[in-house]
Amino acid sequence: MTTRQRKSQAALRKLIRQLIRAADERRAQGRYDVAEPLYLRALELAELFCGSEDVAVVCNNLAVLYKYMGRFDEAERLYLRALPLVEQSLGAEHPEIATLYHNLGGLEHARGRYVAGEPLARRSVEIRERALGPHHPDVAADIAALAGILDGQGKYEESEPLYRRALAIFEREYGPEHYEIAVNLNNLAALKHAQGHLDEAERLYRRALAVKEKLLTAEHPDVAMTLNNLAVLCKAQGRYPEAKALFLRALASFERSFGPEHPKVITCRNNHASLMRIMERRTNEI
Repeated sequence: MTTRQRKSQAALRKLIRQLIRAADERRAQGRYDVAEPLYLRALELAELFCGSEDVAVVCNNLAVLYKYMGRFDEAERLYLRALPLVEQSLGAEHPEIATLYHNLGGLEHARGRYVAGEPLARRSVEIRERALGPHHPDVAADIAALAGILDGQGKYEESEPLYRRALAIFEREYGPEHYEIAVNLNNLAALKHAQGHLDEAERLYRRALAVKEKLLTAEHPDVAMTLNNLAVLCKAQGRYPEAKALFLRALASFERSFGPEHPKVITCRNNHASLMRIMERRTNEI
């Protein structure tokens, strides 16, 4: 490769990284319709002019977007395309391989296929812990993902200490107000709710909500997820007007971000409809 060709490729790689960063920012803001074309342009350039490592990076990040959008099959194809590319360039024990196993496990979690996701999540923990040690925040993220998959299978006695271990690492590294902390507070709250510890669950949900609202916009779908969960808890406690207000706020946010047919929209809409039937029956009984 000539000096001119090397400079040209370096400029293209810089452009690809800029497109990925811009897309990642839009994804974090919940602006998925804006993020997708940026990722697709980055992927096109990487395929035409760069190597497998660049293609793998774009495939992974675009797959994360598609998971959030509920386009699970497309996400899986991209993750599975990235995996051998990273193995070939970096080796099978590199932390980037752990990232892909983490994401594949997260995809199975989103599909509700928790048993299928468990070995993927365990593999990510094993690889990353060997590479980075047990107290690294990236290891904590893998531990938290595994906890969520175990939680989905009802393995609460195993998942709860993993959530708490991850939270301890995140709080030590980042302080009390960080996105990862908010996510894990929400997940631990859901576990305590499932165990019937409603007061503790509510405290955790409200702390998660406060952190999310501080870090994200009030209309962000991650905020809506905690609003929906808190509404379910209020419904279980018989606090129906409060639950109704929370469901409506969550539903409006989900619909803005995802459109009417996304699984999160459907779940929240069904939760609200169930509540309205209960409230109607109570009104008729009075």
